[in-house]
Amino acid sequence: MKKTSRRPSREQIKAQIKQRKHAQKKLRQDEKAKGFKAPSHATISNGKCKYESIEQEYTARNEAVAEKIGIFRAKMPVLLKQLSKIEDPRNPKKIKHNLSTLMIYGILMFVFQMSSSREANREMSRPLFWQNLQFFFPELESLPHHDTLKRLLAVIDVNQIEQLHLELIRQLIRKKKFRRYLIDECYPIAIDGTGKFKRDWIWAEECLQRTVTQADGEHLQYHVYILEANLAFRDGMTIPLMSEMLSYTEGDTANDKQDCELKAFYRLAQRLKSAFPALKIMVLIDGLYAKGPVVEVCRKNKWQFMIVLKDKSLPSVMSEFEALAALEIKNLKRHFAVGFSIIFNTRRAERGFWLP
Repeated sequence: MKKTSRRPSREQIKAQIKQRKHAQKKLRQDEKAKGFKAPSHATISNGKCKYESIEQEYTARNEAVAEKIGIFRAKMPVLLKQLSKIEDPRNPKKIKHNLSTLMIYGILMFVFQMSSSREANREMSRPLFWQNLQFFFPELESLPHHDTLKRLLAVIDVNQIEQLHLELIRQLIRKKKFRRYLIDECYPIAIDGTGKFKRDWIWAEECLQRTVTQADGEHLQYHVYILEANLAFRDGMTIPLMSEMLSYTEGDTANDKQDCELKAFYRLAQRLKSAFPALKIMVLIDGLYAKGPVVEVCRKNKWQFMIVLKDKSLPSVMSEFEALAALEIKNLKRHFAVGFSIIFNTRRAERGFWLP
Protein backbone atom coordinates (compact mmCIF):
# COMPACT_ATOMS: atom_id res chain seq x y z
CA MET A 1 0.00 0.00 0.00
CA LYS A 2 1.37 3.39 -1.02
CA LYS A 3 2.16 5.79 1.82
CA THR A 4 0.54 9.20 1.80
CA SER A 5 3.18 11.86 1.23
CA ARG A 6 3.49 14.52 3.91
CA ARG A 7 5.03 16.93 1.40
CA PRO A 8 2.49 19.62 0.38
CA SER A 9 1.14 19.51 -3.13
CA ARG A 10 1.89 22.09 -5.80
CA GLU A 11 -1.43 23.85 -5.17
CA GLN A 12 -0.78 23.98 -1.41
CA ILE A 13 2.70 25.44 -1.98
CA LYS A 14 1.28 28.12 -4.26
CA ALA A 15 -1.39 28.92 -1.68
CA GLN A 16 1.23 29.25 1.08
CA ILE A 17 3.36 31.60 -1.07
CA LYS A 18 0.30 33.71 -1.90
CA GLN A 19 -0.70 33.85 1.77
CA ARG A 20 2.81 34.89 2.82
CA LYS A 21 2.96 37.67 0.21
CA HIS A 22 -0.45 38.91 1.31
CA ALA A 23 0.68 39.01 4.96
CA GLN A 24 3.88 40.89 4.03
CA LYS A 25 1.91 43.42 2.00
CA LYS A 26 -0.51 43.99 4.87
CA LEU A 27 2.41 44.44 7.29
CA ARG A 28 3.98 47.10 5.04
CA GLN A 29 0.65 48.91 4.77
CA ASP A 30 0.20 48.90 8.57
CA GLU A 31 3.73 50.24 9.10
CA LYS A 32 3.17 52.97 6.53
CA ALA A 33 -0.13 53.94 8.20
CA LYS A 34 1.66 54.28 11.56
CA GLY A 35 4.35 56.49 10.07
CA PHE A 36 7.15 53.93 9.98
CA LYS A 37 9.70 53.97 7.19
CA ALA A 38 10.69 50.69 5.57
CA PRO A 39 14.27 49.72 6.55
CA SER A 40 16.94 49.58 3.87
CA HIS A 41 17.73 46.27 2.18
CA ALA A 42 20.43 44.65 4.35
CA THR A 43 21.07 41.42 2.46
CA ILE A 44 23.84 40.75 -0.06
CA SER A 45 23.21 42.15 -3.53
CA ASN A 46 21.74 39.73 -6.07
CA GLY A 47 23.49 41.42 -9.01
CA LYS A 48 26.40 40.15 -11.06
CA CYS A 49 30.03 41.08 -10.42
CA LYS A 50 30.71 44.74 -11.24
CA TYR A 51 34.14 44.01 -12.69
CA GLU A 52 34.13 43.87 -16.50
CA SER A 53 37.70 42.68 -17.09
CA ILE A 54 40.59 40.92 -15.38
CA GLU A 55 42.59 44.16 -15.32
CA GLN A 56 39.77 46.01 -13.55
CA GLU A 57 39.47 43.33 -10.87
CA TYR A 58 43.27 43.21 -10.47
CA THR A 59 43.39 47.01 -10.01
CA ALA A 60 40.56 46.98 -7.47
CA ARG A 61 42.20 44.22 -5.43
CA ASN A 62 45.56 46.03 -5.46
CA GLU A 63 43.90 49.24 -4.29
CA ALA A 64 42.16 47.40 -1.44
CA VAL A 65 45.41 45.76 -0.33
CA ALA A 66 47.36 49.02 -0.62
CA GLU A 67 44.76 50.83 1.49
CA LYS A 68 44.88 48.23 4.27
CA ILE A 69 48.67 48.03 4.20
CA GLY A 70 48.80 51.82 4.44
CA ILE A 71 46.82 51.64 7.68
CA PHE A 72 49.08 48.90 9.05
CA ARG A 73 52.23 50.83 8.12
CA ALA A 74 50.90 54.00 9.75
CA LYS A 75 50.17 52.19 13.03
CA MET A 76 53.17 49.85 13.02
CA PRO A 77 55.82 52.28 14.42
CA VAL A 78 53.50 53.31 17.25
CA LEU A 79 52.61 49.69 17.95
CA LEU A 80 56.25 48.59 17.99
CA LYS A 81 57.16 51.38 20.38
CA GLN A 82 54.38 50.45 22.79
CA LEU A 83 55.07 46.72 22.54
CA SER A 84 58.69 47.31 23.48
CA LYS A 85 57.56 48.74 26.83
CA ILE A 86 55.96 45.44 27.90
CA GLU A 87 58.14 43.48 30.29
CA ASP A 88 59.44 40.25 28.75
CA PRO A 89 59.18 37.42 31.35
CA ARG A 90 61.36 34.98 29.38
CA ASN A 91 64.96 33.99 30.07
CA PRO A 92 67.14 36.49 28.11
CA LYS A 93 69.72 33.79 27.32
CA LYS A 94 67.13 31.64 25.51
CA ILE A 95 65.38 34.34 23.48
CA LYS A 96 65.51 33.98 19.69
CA HIS A 97 62.62 36.27 18.74
CA ASN A 98 62.01 39.53 20.60
CA LEU A 99 58.66 40.23 22.21
CA SER A 100 57.55 42.73 19.55
CA THR A 101 58.05 40.19 16.75
CA LEU A 102 56.03 37.55 18.57
CA MET A 103 53.18 39.94 19.33
CA ILE A 104 53.02 41.21 15.74
CA TYR A 105 53.00 37.61 14.53
CA GLY A 106 50.00 36.95 16.78
CA ILE A 107 48.21 40.07 15.51
CA LEU A 108 48.83 39.14 11.87
CA MET A 109 47.46 35.68 12.55
CA PHE A 110 44.09 37.29 13.38
CA VAL A 111 44.36 39.80 10.53
CA PHE A 112 44.78 36.94 8.04
CA GLN A 113 41.95 35.04 9.80
CA MET A 114 43.88 31.86 10.49
CA SER A 115 41.49 29.30 11.95
CA SER A 116 44.11 27.52 14.08
CA SER A 117 47.72 27.64 15.17
CA ARG A 118 48.58 24.74 12.88
CA GLU A 119 47.14 26.57 9.90
CA ALA A 120 49.16 29.66 10.87
CA ASN A 121 52.35 27.62 11.05
CA ARG A 122 51.65 26.00 7.68
CA GLU A 123 50.38 28.96 5.67
CA MET A 124 52.44 31.84 7.05
CA SER A 125 55.70 29.90 6.64
CA ARG A 126 55.24 29.37 2.90
CA PRO A 127 58.19 30.93 1.00
CA LEU A 128 56.04 33.18 -1.22
CA PHE A 129 53.81 34.25 1.67
CA TRP A 130 56.86 35.03 3.83
CA GLN A 131 58.49 36.99 0.99
CA ASN A 132 55.39 39.15 0.53
CA LEU A 133 55.04 39.58 4.30
CA GLN A 134 58.62 40.81 4.63
CA PHE A 135 58.07 43.21 1.74
CA PHE A 136 55.28 44.96 3.66
CA PHE A 137 56.67 44.38 7.16
CA PRO A 138 60.49 44.48 7.09
CA GLU A 139 60.49 44.58 10.90
CA LEU A 140 59.84 40.82 10.87
CA GLU A 141 63.35 39.38 10.65
CA SER A 142 62.24 35.75 11.00
CA LEU A 143 58.97 33.91 11.50
CA PRO A 144 58.51 32.24 14.91
CA HIS A 145 56.69 28.99 15.60
CA HIS A 146 53.22 29.41 17.06
CA ASP A 147 54.16 27.30 20.11
CA THR A 148 56.71 30.00 20.98
CA LEU A 149 53.91 32.57 21.04
CA LYS A 150 51.79 30.25 23.20
CA ARG A 151 54.56 29.86 25.76
CA LEU A 152 54.97 33.64 25.91
CA LEU A 153 51.25 34.32 26.37
CA ALA A 154 51.12 31.73 29.16
CA VAL A 155 53.48 33.77 31.37
CA ILE A 156 53.11 37.37 30.20
CA ASP A 157 51.06 39.96 32.09
CA VAL A 158 47.95 40.17 29.89
CA ASN A 159 46.88 43.41 31.60
CA GLN A 160 49.76 45.18 29.87
CA ILE A 161 48.51 43.97 26.49
CA GLU A 162 45.01 45.17 27.32
CA GLN A 163 46.32 48.61 28.33
CA LEU A 164 48.19 48.86 25.02
CA HIS A 165 45.02 47.98 23.13
CA LEU A 166 42.98 50.54 25.08
CA GLU A 167 45.57 53.22 24.36
CA LEU A 168 45.21 52.57 20.62
CA ILE A 169 41.43 52.94 20.97
CA ARG A 170 41.89 56.21 22.87
CA GLN A 171 44.10 57.56 20.08
CA LEU A 172 41.43 56.74 17.48
CA ILE A 173 38.78 58.39 19.65
CA ARG A 174 40.89 61.52 20.16
CA LYS A 175 41.38 61.77 16.39
CA LYS A 176 37.59 61.43 15.94
CA LYS A 177 37.88 58.43 13.64
CA PHE A 178 34.50 57.06 14.78
CA ARG A 179 32.58 60.33 14.68
CA ARG A 180 30.37 59.34 11.73
CA TYR A 181 29.29 56.12 13.48
CA LEU A 182 28.08 57.62 16.78
CA ILE A 183 24.49 57.40 18.02
CA ASP A 184 23.28 60.64 19.61
CA GLU A 185 26.98 61.58 20.00
CA CYS A 186 27.53 58.44 22.08
CA TYR A 187 29.86 55.51 21.44
CA PRO A 188 27.73 52.33 21.22
CA ILE A 189 29.27 49.53 23.30
CA ALA A 190 27.62 46.10 23.09
CA ILE A 191 28.03 43.90 26.18
CA ASP A 192 27.19 40.22 26.01
CA GLY A 193 28.51 36.88 27.21
CA THR A 194 29.96 34.17 25.04
CA GLY A 195 31.22 30.64 25.64
CA LYS A 196 34.72 29.87 24.39
CA PHE A 197 35.35 26.15 24.83
CA LYS A 198 34.42 23.20 27.04
CA ARG A 199 35.99 20.01 28.33
CA ASP A 200 34.90 16.94 30.28
CA TRP A 201 37.68 17.47 32.83
CA ILE A 202 38.66 20.45 34.97
CA TRP A 203 41.98 22.00 33.95
CA ALA A 204 41.86 25.19 36.09
CA GLU A 205 40.27 26.31 39.31
CA GLU A 206 38.45 29.15 37.55
CA CYS A 207 36.44 26.86 35.22
CA LEU A 208 32.66 27.04 35.43
CA GLN A 209 30.73 23.79 35.55
CA ARG A 210 27.34 22.59 34.37
CA THR A 211 25.46 19.31 34.14
CA VAL A 212 24.85 17.93 30.65
CA THR A 213 22.77 14.93 29.65
CA GLN A 214 24.42 12.41 27.34
CA ALA A 215 23.55 8.95 26.09
CA ASP A 216 25.08 7.28 29.15
CA GLY A 217 23.53 9.66 31.68
CA GLU A 218 24.33 13.03 33.26
CA HIS A 219 27.89 14.31 33.47
CA LEU A 220 29.68 17.40 34.70
CA GLN A 221 31.10 19.61 31.96
CA TYR A 222 33.63 22.39 32.53
CA HIS A 223 33.67 25.46 30.32
CA VAL A 224 35.02 28.97 29.86
CA TYR A 225 32.60 31.87 29.66
CA ILE A 226 33.56 35.50 28.99
CA LEU A 227 31.63 38.77 29.12
CA GLU A 228 32.81 40.94 26.23
CA ALA A 229 32.44 44.67 25.59
CA ASN A 230 32.80 45.69 21.94
CA LEU A 231 32.41 48.96 20.11
CA ALA A 232 29.48 48.06 17.83
CA PHE A 233 28.96 50.47 14.95
CA ARG A 234 26.52 50.43 12.07
CA ASP A 235 26.98 48.09 9.10
CA GLY A 236 28.24 45.38 11.46
CA MET A 237 31.64 46.92 12.21
CA THR A 238 32.80 45.89 15.69
CA ILE A 239 36.02 46.60 17.59
CA PRO A 240 36.87 44.55 20.72
CA LEU A 241 37.26 46.74 23.78
CA MET A 242 37.72 44.64 26.91
CA SER A 243 36.70 41.28 28.39
CA GLU A 244 35.77 40.01 31.83
CA MET A 245 36.31 36.36 32.65
CA LEU A 246 33.63 34.52 34.61
CA SER A 247 35.40 32.59 37.32
CA TYR A 248 34.09 29.91 39.66
CA THR A 249 36.08 31.51 42.49
CA GLU A 250 34.12 34.77 42.07
CA GLY A 251 30.88 33.02 43.00
CA ASP A 252 29.51 31.97 46.37
CA THR A 253 31.39 28.68 46.66
CA ALA A 254 30.04 28.04 50.17
CA ASN A 255 26.49 27.84 48.80
CA ASP A 256 27.60 26.23 45.52
CA LYS A 257 26.73 29.32 43.44
CA GLN A 258 28.89 30.15 40.46
CA ASP A 259 29.82 33.43 38.88
CA CYS A 260 27.25 34.84 36.43
CA GLU A 261 26.92 37.46 33.71
CA LEU A 262 25.29 40.01 36.02
CA LYS A 263 28.13 39.86 38.54
CA ALA A 264 30.65 40.09 35.73
CA PHE A 265 28.75 43.09 34.31
CA TYR A 266 29.30 45.10 37.48
CA ARG A 267 33.04 44.33 37.41
CA LEU A 268 33.27 45.14 33.70
CA ALA A 269 31.33 48.39 34.14
CA GLN A 270 33.76 49.51 36.84
CA ARG A 271 36.76 48.79 34.58
CA LEU A 272 35.09 50.47 31.61
CA LYS A 273 34.37 53.63 33.59
CA SER A 274 37.94 53.67 34.90
CA ALA A 275 39.40 53.31 31.39
CA PHE A 276 37.09 55.91 29.77
CA PRO A 277 35.88 58.22 32.58
CA ALA A 278 34.67 61.07 30.35
CA LEU A 279 33.56 59.14 27.26
CA LYS A 280 29.91 59.41 26.22
CA ILE A 281 28.78 55.80 26.10
CA MET A 282 25.60 54.04 25.06
CA VAL A 283 25.47 50.50 26.44
CA LEU A 284 23.74 47.92 24.23
CA ILE A 285 22.48 44.97 26.29
CA ASP A 286 19.78 42.30 26.09
CA GLY A 287 16.85 41.46 28.34
CA LEU A 288 19.02 39.62 30.87
CA TYR A 289 20.25 43.01 32.15
CA ALA A 290 16.81 44.65 32.40
CA LYS A 291 17.15 44.99 36.17
CA GLY A 292 17.17 47.89 38.59
CA PRO A 293 20.82 47.57 39.75
CA VAL A 294 22.07 47.51 36.14
CA VAL A 295 20.04 50.63 35.29
CA GLU A 296 21.38 52.30 38.43
CA VAL A 297 24.98 51.55 37.41
CA CYS A 298 24.36 53.09 33.98
CA ARG A 299 22.79 56.20 35.44
CA LYS A 300 25.54 56.54 38.02
CA ASN A 301 28.16 56.39 35.26
CA LYS A 302 26.08 58.81 33.13
CA TRP A 303 25.73 56.25 30.36
CA GLN A 304 22.81 55.96 28.01
CA PHE A 305 21.62 52.43 27.51
CA MET A 306 19.58 50.42 25.04
CA ILE A 307 17.90 47.26 26.32
CA VAL A 308 16.49 45.03 23.57
CA LEU A 309 13.67 42.90 24.94
CA LYS A 310 11.96 39.83 23.56
CA ASP A 311 8.19 39.79 23.34
CA LYS A 312 7.79 37.81 26.58
CA SER A 313 10.35 39.84 28.56
CA LEU A 314 8.94 42.41 31.02
CA PRO A 315 5.34 42.01 29.79
CA SER A 316 4.08 45.01 31.78
CA VAL A 317 6.68 47.30 30.22
CA MET A 318 5.97 45.93 26.75
CA SER A 319 2.22 46.44 27.11
CA GLU A 320 2.78 50.03 28.28
CA PHE A 321 5.08 50.68 25.33
CA GLU A 322 2.60 49.26 22.82
CA ALA A 323 -0.16 51.42 24.31
CA LEU A 324 1.98 54.57 24.08
CA ALA A 325 3.08 53.73 20.53
CA ALA A 326 -0.55 53.35 19.42
CA LEU A 327 -1.64 56.64 21.04
CA GLU A 328 1.33 58.78 20.01
CA ILE A 329 2.12 57.83 16.43
CA LYS A 330 4.23 60.92 15.76
CA ASN A 331 6.25 60.52 18.96
CA LEU A 332 8.53 57.92 17.42
CA LYS A 333 12.14 57.94 16.32
CA ARG A 334 14.08 55.47 14.23
CA HIS A 335 17.75 54.65 14.80
CA PHE A 336 19.95 52.36 12.70
CA ALA A 337 22.49 50.74 14.97
CA VAL A 338 24.55 47.55 14.97
CA GLY A 339 23.15 46.48 11.63
CA PHE A 340 19.44 46.54 12.54
CA SER A 341 16.65 49.06 12.83
CA ILE A 342 15.31 50.07 16.24
CA ILE A 343 12.15 52.10 16.76
CA PHE A 344 11.45 53.51 20.17
CA ASN A 345 9.06 55.86 21.89
CA THR A 346 10.79 59.04 23.03
CA ARG A 347 9.00 59.08 26.37
CA ARG A 348 10.15 55.57 27.08
CA ALA A 349 13.68 56.46 25.94
CA GLU A 350 13.82 59.16 28.61
CA ARG A 351 13.36 56.42 31.18
CA GLY A 352 16.21 54.49 29.64
CA PHE A 353 14.48 51.63 27.85
CA TRP A 354 14.86 51.47 24.08
CA LEU A 355 12.55 48.76 22.87
CA PRO A 356 12.35 47.07 19.46
